[in-house]
Amino acid sequence: MTGEPDGPEDRLRRFATIWSRAVFPVTSTSLTRPELEQQLVPLARRLSDALMARTFDAAAGQAVGAALIAAHCTDPEALSRSLDCVDAYLVLYCGEDGPQEALRTRSARLQHAMAAGFAGGLRERTLAEQEAISQAALNARSTVAEALHASEARFRAVFEGAAIGIGIADLEGNILQVNGALLRMFGGSEQGVRGRKVPEWTHPEDAPQVWRLYEELVRGEREHYHVEKAFYRPDGTALWTNLTVSLLRDADGRPQYQLALMEDTTERRLLNLRLRYEATHDALTGLPNRTLFFERLEKAVSAGNDQRFGLCYLDLDGFKTINDSLGHAAGDRLLVEVADRLQSCATAPGEMVARLGGDEFVALTTGPDTEREVDALADRIMNALVTPVRIDGRELTVRGSIGIVEGPAGERGPAEVLRSADITMYRAKSAGGNRFELADPEADARAITRHGLTTALPAALDRGEFFIEYQPLVHLGDGSVHGAEALVRWLHPQHGVLGPDRFIPLAEHTGLIVPLGRWVLEQSVRQARQWQERHADSGPLRINVNLSPCQLTHPGLVQDTVDILEREGLDAQALCLEVTESALIGADDDLLKPLRRLAEMGVDIALDDFGTGYSNLANLRRLPVSILKLDRSFTQGMQQFPADPVDLKIVEGIVSLAHSLDLAVTVEGVETGAQAEQLRILGCDTAQGWYYARPGPPERLHELALVDATG
Repeated sequence: MTGEPDGPEDRLRRFATIWSRAVFPVTSTSLTRPELEQQLVPLARRLSDALMARTFDAAAGQAVGAALIAAHCTDPEALSRSLDCVDAYLVLYCGEDGPQEALRTRSARLQHAMAAGFAGGLRERTLAEQEAISQAALNARSTVAEALHASEARFRAVFEGAAIGIGIADLEGNILQVNGALLRMFGGSEQGVRGRKVPEWTHPEDAPQVWRLYEELVRGEREHYHVEKAFYRPDGTALWTNLTVSLLRDADGRPQYQLALMEDTTERRLLNLRLRYEATHDALTGLPNRTLFFERLEKAVSAGNDQRFGLCYLDLDGFKTINDSLGHAAGDRLLVEVADRLQSCATAPGEMVARLGGDEFVALTTGPDTEREVDALADRIMNALVTPVRIDGRELTVRGSIGIVEGPAGERGPAEVLRSADITMYRAKSAGGNRFELADPEADARAITRHGLTTALPAALDRGEFFIEYQPLVHLGDGSVHGAEALVRWLHPQHGVLGPDRFIPLAEHTGLIVPLGRWVLEQSVRQARQWQERHADSGPLRINVNLSPCQLTHPGLVQDTVDILEREGLDAQALCLEVTESALIGADDDLLKPLRRLAEMGVDIALDDFGTGYSNLANLRRLPVSILKLDRSFTQGMQQFPADPVDLKIVEGIVSLAHSLDLAVTVEGVETGAQAEQLRILGCDTAQGWYYARPGPPERLHELALVDATG
């Protein structure tokens, strides 16, 4: 053996071999079994082609059934064994890797067609025999009678022994004959079945085309049709069938009878319905799941005739804490209880509740007046959650945040509606939870933009979309350029230049602030080194770089800083790292340790936005800072004349305190000459602001420094 798999032709011949072995013992033929097998090979190939065809062709099965008659397989047992063979082996040997359930259904339909073809072939053979008998009547009347009797006996055996239901009716719909299988399907007597006309067998779930096809057939405009149809049994239960109806014509081709073949598919349908239910309902709560909800939502948002919809998107507040503290079993019981309460809130027509997953639920209402109804639905949900849930002897308080979207159908798709509800729900949660919020298109747009920026951040860093602008730091004593603060910008492909307030919080949230901050530090240190090379005679220009709270806790902060300074050849004393006061409120020794190490190396640490936090001034003694950067809110009153005396006293006190602690004072937001002069008088050391220069490219700082150097 070569070990190679059988090809399609080999499997086809194996099927034909099995088929020939099954029918040979009951076939009246002079052929040997191998010779019969050769006759069955083309029939097997035709069945295989019909099984795998794009569309179903009943004619192929009927032709095979008729060919069995031509091959002298006229015994009813030969048909029964052929159908058994097709049922057991056709999909196995000829189905390749196709969808098994669909192929099994196709195989069953082929069996129906084979039975119809067999019956038709047998009838035609009988008619042919009758014609031959009629022609030879004068010479062999007794022989004709015997042949006719044998043909009728064979047809009767097939009719009664078939596993599928068979019924014959005239063109007026009078049922003439039914076999035992059909009677067993209906569970009644033959008289009970035959006592009704075909058009009376209607069912509420009949497809619209069922009776149109029937009318076409009895008028002789159609030879056959195949449908899925339900019938009522005498006990009122439903019988679901695969129904094939064929038109039987007389010898002159005139329509005469209709032949119905029925396969009982009730159990299969019940199984499919069960599988459909399981696929569209949540296993834990029994509520409709995401799949079914999206089907309903799609219908609701696409409905016409001035219809509206309202959607409540609910997320439980603090559910993760319950899962983590009490376990998932308790969490599941809580979800079941919440589901039951929500179900009781949505009982009106057009309302439904579903579980999307986790602790997320949705409630949908539809109709012409959902503006009022959706608010009432949200109120009912919030009230239903008020009563604590008792689990394992504990009373658990349930809180939830709801986002509400309401509007006319036809304007938005289901995905857009659900996204808006999700965004609104998180807005309610951010506002403290245990409340509901109405969707706001502007807030949605901001959230969508924020999400787009968040997802674009990593690629933006790789593509080099960030750049740095520098704002000069000016010595208030002599007006010389002391250095500059590095301010990162994002040149976004769609939104243009974005300031740090638009993306730094997003970078902190995603953790990208660490590689972004490292890039800013590296670029800024390199620029400072270039300034020093160009202004060696006028003294070193210092560079200030901001550090976020996330960078402070990153274990590589100190080593990254050391590596960058050494690689670029910049002295540590030319670098100042700015840390916001709020980031150091309540800081422990572990958080301060990397800052102390950097300060010991000679790096200046500036306390940015000083005065905006709630830190104790006594804590300044334990912080490794050398510069206080006074927030602009303290100096805005100095832009007017006369200056606000309260602001003057506060700034004077801060400067005095800072100098007593050997700390330098930098002021930001200086916009007028009077403001700069007042700050100089108060003893502030350095300043920055639009009065001196706006943030700009590094060349601008070079020009300012050159002016200072030349006087």
